[in-house]
Amino acid sequence: MSEPAPAGDSSEELEQHILGEPRVFNAAELAAATGVDLEKARRLWRALGFPEHGAATAFTQSDARALSTLVGLVDSGLIDFDLAVHLTRAVGQTMARLSDWEVSALLTRVLELAREQSDDPDDDSRDRLAIGLRMIQEFSEPFESLLLYVWRRHLAAAVARTEALGAREEDLHTTRLTVGFADIVQFTALSNQLSEERIGDLVELFEARCADVVASQRGRIIKSIGDSVLFVHADPIAAYEIAEGIIAVIGRDSRMPDVRVGLASGLVVLRLGDVFGPPVNMAARLTGVARRNRIIIDSETADLLPDDQFETRRLPARPVRGFGIVEPVAVRRQ
Repeated sequence: MSEPAPAGDSSEELEQHILGEPRVFNAAELAAATGVDLEKARRLWRALGFPEHGAATAFTQSDARALSTLVGLVDSGLIDFDLAVHLTRAVGQTMARLSDWEVSALLTRVLELAREQSDDPDDDSRDRLAIGLRMIQEFSEPFESLLLYVWRRHLAAAVARTEALGAREEDLHTTRLTVGFADIVQFTALSNQLSEERIGDLVELFEARCADVVASQRGRIIKSIGDSVLFVHADPIAAYEIAEGIIAVIGRDSRMPDVRVGLASGLVVLRLGDVFGPPVNMAARLTGVARRNRIIIDSETADLLPDDQFETRRLPARPVRGFGIVEPVAVRRQ
């Protein structure tokens, strides 16, 4: 049983516990304390994804140390200020999504514990605050260690990918990949029939199963957008295996909705953890052509798949938005 939250505790005080220190600077004072130009400090703060606070006292000593560290890297000549803003924005966007995901996941557990422990089932707000504070205190340190570990593993993997690209391409931001796009069939209509909680559970299960399939084939999920996932692989055969795997764990599960998968190959640009280029757009467009629980590919991917392993069939030409008249290709293993 957790101890009750101190009298007067509120969401603001919970936020204060998370920060772990008081707010002591306004923007001008923060800039003065760190010796950083005020406009540069504001640019970095906005890049993190936070609103400006005007003259309000909103910044902590940790904010000052982080700003000094970042500007120190610029002053050393290791990076320039534009790159600092660029990296700061990447961190901000990544951490914002991670934080939302973490809070959403933990909130369910907080509510469960509050209902179990509350003496008043109609008002468990004090229990929620107490449990939330306890979880922050007990969860933060191990989770921070996990963050550092996962970042280092992904950094090593990203460097390895860059080295592999460097062996084949003059432009390290451009490479040839097979791009896959998988989406849930008629998700809008389906979401109108389900409760908000069921929709959330469905999307979470869809993303989790897709992520497992992609990882098992050494592919990489670039992003998930609720009812769809975008993934890439350097090997078109492995990309096909991912597509088949997604259909197996989603579309052929009677408890899950049907899916469609499009694959397209070609040169893509890698920037900001995302991919851009015609294959990305083509893969997404092909899902509109695919039948339920089927894979549709473009002609370039069809040319890359071995004839002795795959059977391809060109479908009637049709207009595809942004590409003109296109001949999609149906594919299956022999």
